[in-house]
Amino acid sequence: MSSPSSHESTRRRLTDQQAETVRRLTEAAREVLHEDGFEAMTVRMVAKRAGVAPATAYTYFSSKNHLVAELFWRMLVSSVPAPDPSLDITERAAVVLRDVALVVAGEEQLAGAVTVALLGSDPDVAHLRIRVGGFIRERLATALGLPVDTDDERVELLEMLYSGALVRAGMGYQTYSDIADRLASAAKLLLEEHR
Repeated sequence: MSSPSSHESTRRRLTDQQAETVRRLTEAAREVLHEDGFEAMTVRMVAKRAGVAPATAYTYFSSKNHLVAELFWRMLVSSVPAPDPSLDITERAAVVLRDVALVVAGEEQLAGAVTVALLGSDPDVAHLRIRVGGFIRERLATALGLPVDTDDERVELLEMLYSGALVRAGMGYQTYSDIADRLASAAKLLLEEHR
């Protein structure tokens, strides 16, 4: 069964058939990134791999940045579960940040592409960047037992912590696996300071 997020696109709500096309395109993008890298990747190349006409691919994705951002969004939503209420607040937040960092762990081409794509100026990417940030904020607020629309300083500090760490990993200074462990440790330190 598909998730509700698989039927939402940056541009419109999707029918089952359209959602399947977008799924094939994002899976093909992941394969192309792995084999050829982000620099060589084009929307046409991805469309061919997915068995979709290039014009069809462009009805869903305005650019390769948009396609990579959508791929990351889908991976994030499917990989980062709601915080486990049986854990204490500090551990819940640490697990959320660790899970976020591990979304692209072990996939260097994808990880670098996500960093470039999410920092792009494409309006469709900007929309996804807001969705990604909102999703992570919701997970962090929930982990801390707060409402999503909170202005609690701890949530903002944790957001700054993960965004800096992920950029650092995206630039190749550390692996995403190493960053995941460091993020979890840093989150615990930060939250212990703000008790």
